[in-house]
Amino acid sequence: MLMALIRIFAFGMPESASSVAGQVDSIFNFILWVSVFFFVMIVGLMAIFLVRYRYREGVEPEDSPSHNIRLELLWSAIPLVLVLVMFVVGFKTFLNMDVLPGKSYEVQVTAQKWRWLFTYPNGYTDDVLHVPGDRPVSLIMRSEDVIHSFFVPAFRLKRDVVPGRYTKLWFTATETGEYPVYCAEYCGTSHSDMTTTIVVHESGEFAEWLENAANNLADLPPAEAGALVFNRGGCAACHSINGTASVGPTFQRLFGSMEALEGGGSVRVDENYILESIKDPAVRVTRGFQPVMPTYQGRFSDAELNYLVEYIKSLSEE
Repeated sequence: MLMALIRIFAFGMPESASSVAGQVDSIFNFILWVSVFFFVMIVGLMAIFLVRYRYREGVEPEDSPSHNIRLELLWSAIPLVLVLVMFVVGFKTFLNMDVLPGKSYEVQVTAQKWRWLFTYPNGYTDDVLHVPGDRPVSLIMRSEDVIHSFFVPAFRLKRDVVPGRYTKLWFTATETGEYPVYCAEYCGTSHSDMTTTIVVHESGEFAEWLENAANNLADLPPAEAGALVFNRGGCAACHSINGTASVGPTFQRLFGSMEALEGGGSVRVDENYILESIKDPAVRVTRGFQPVMPTYQGRFSDAELNYLVEYIKSLSEE
């Protein structure tokens, strides 16, 4: 009944899909309706007083008292009590959201211009967050570059992801389905593209999905497996495959070409140069581009690196 009322009066709010969403909505609605009540009361009294005490010919104004202690105490005490209630309820909800529960499923989150990467306990990394719908999930988050903010409207969760430190967040999804994830902190030119999805699986299906996702590359042709690595690793945020210039060089017809380097000289793009550019991208930077790419040493397995090289090679085939 309570959740039904919350949904009815939550004007403009997205769907509620986590255990904490109802608490956040109830606090929001309490503050909203308190504000509406006092707004209507104050404006209504102003309108009444304007009409009742308007200037009229032949009517002299009466002397008003300098102050009324009871009235002044009343209009000070009521807001004080309301603010204290808002603080106590809000702080309890904040603590509940901030303190990670025991025995939660832990996922490592990496934020980087301009993508989210999620690493599971078995080492598998994806650019979409998949979670079980029957247990708490803890996110251990860090940034590779600037401040980002992990924001899930349907879960009523938002937490800054700061370079040089870990921030943490947890939730229990209550509804299966797919929910959008945004970066809520301006982080550069492609900030609005830094989006992904949370997929909440039915109870018992998550373990099967994770096993299949971690092992499916070996069943694909190398170039197709490389395309998956390209997408999951967030490479598309900086490298196009259609010849369009971006933050980094396009991969279209890159393999086998001669690339001019910053500081002079040139290099032929072969397998070794691609591997070097992934593991230590600041060594030889293509002319016209900034050395902003971080190292991916350790993020991809040797097999994934081989698949990625094969995919880049396939983009140069006629």
